[in-house]
Amino acid sequence: MKNKARCRMHGGKGSGAPKGNRNAWKHGGRSAAAAAAMARVRALCRMIDDLEV
Repeated sequence: MKNKARCRMHGGKGSGAPKGNRNAWKHGGRSAAAAAAMARVRALCRMIDDLEV
């Protein structure tokens, strides 16, 4: 729906909850905190791989 404020099929205004709406979360698997934790895990794994010979 390019350049339109409403969905032509359903008449809805937007797609999903507004940003920052904590009530719309199903889980935190894709949150910024989860992404940062996974980045730390990947960094630790790289360090372990570098240590092994």
